[in-house]
Amino acid sequence: MATSDKPAVKKEEENGQQEGFLTKVKGFVQDVGEKIEEAVGFGKPTADVSAFHILSIDLKTAELQVDVLVKNPNPIPIPLVDIKYLVESDGRKLVSGLIPDAGTIHAHGSETVKIPVQLIYDDIKSTYQNINPGDVIPYKIRVELIVDLPVLGNITIPLEKTGEIPVPYQPDIDLEKIKFNEFSFEETSATLHLKLDNKNDFDLGLNTLEYEVWLADVSIGTARLTKSAKLDKKAQSVIEIPISFRPKDFGSALWEMIRGRGTGYSMKGNIDVDTPFGPMKLPISREGGSTRLKKAEDDDDED
Repeated sequence: MATSDKPAVKKEEENGQQEGFLTKVKGFVQDVGEKIEEAVGFGKPTADVSAFHILSIDLKTAELQVDVLVKNPNPIPIPLVDIKYLVESDGRKLVSGLIPDAGTIHAHGSETVKIPVQLIYDDIKSTYQNINPGDVIPYKIRVELIVDLPVLGNITIPLEKTGEIPVPYQPDIDLEKIKFNEFSFEETSATLHLKLDNKNDFDLGLNTLEYEVWLADVSIGTARLTKSAKLDKKAQSVIEIPISFRPKDFGSALWEMIRGRGTGYSMKGNIDVDTPFGPMKLPISREGGSTRLKKAEDDDDED
């Protein structure tokens, strides 16, 4: 029994000697690296997220850009091997990517590395059922810069940036009524009372409204209106839009309108808005709606 234990003891001693030798070698290499670093005045690069941009955003995608300022304090250029990034919200992965061979940081210089990121909203909403249109969700961007340093080899510089980003919702529209200002069969001027329902969890600053309106399947106008208005979050707002059309083009549908009955309408277009996250262009549309036609004096009587 004693003789069978001796080879095991000897093997353990050999393993211990080997590990001790490897530790000494690693220590020696590290010492040499530090000596070389001290001799040439070599230092590790630093990096910081200098800016985060929402370049464009609509109902389908958000084009983002992360600016990372990298500084190289050394007398030689430093290769930026790879850039890894991950965008998450409350621990849920939204998008990730890798940018290989990302360039070189000049000696004693600094570079702003621009990292493009695209969020596809359909992918996010189909993956996470509790992320809904109109929400504002928190985000965290994790960036890893991998640089190639002499002697030390590849090192990783981790960075983080947090904030909020919207998941836009298309505003609902309803043409409440059309108020006649001047009526004739040849040319009629009117005011459209358009109700916009902003279901987003952020305000919209309306700048421009582009639209086309159909009454009784007849197009009554296409226009681009510059209109400044604030559409409060989770609220409805009414916008008045001037328009002119030719009632005689409506045929038999005209008599239904004159009798004060509701008339069918459709409307589509776009609105340009300012948001806390930058400008957006959002579509608006409504098909198969019904609206009232009223004279100006009738509208005054209601008031």
